[in-house]
Amino acid sequence: MTDIIRLPVPRDDTLWAVVASLGKTDRIADIYPNRTAALEDRTWREQQVKAYSGFLRNSHQPVPRYSVAPIRRTDLPKAWRPLPALGFLRGQFI
Repeated sequence: MTDIIRLPVPRDDTLWAVVASLGKTDRIADIYPNRTAALEDRTWREQQVKAYSGFLRNSHQPVPRYSVAPIRRTDLPKAWRPLPALGFLRGQFI
């Protein structure tokens, strides 16, 4: 037997999610293939919230908190879409 049989490499379906939290509600803001990219996005989103803090206070909008967590592709909701930077559109937390 001289032939080498190549076995398929198991595919890791773990992604990194940036999660927006508002009270007890959590939403996946965006997903990334690696943790570094997710951490950079979280930092950017936190900067946007800080930059618009006056606007958020004046419009009585709650401020979302962001975290990074691993997620499997199968755990994503079917109708999932990325969230805007501040976590809401037209006054509603998405």
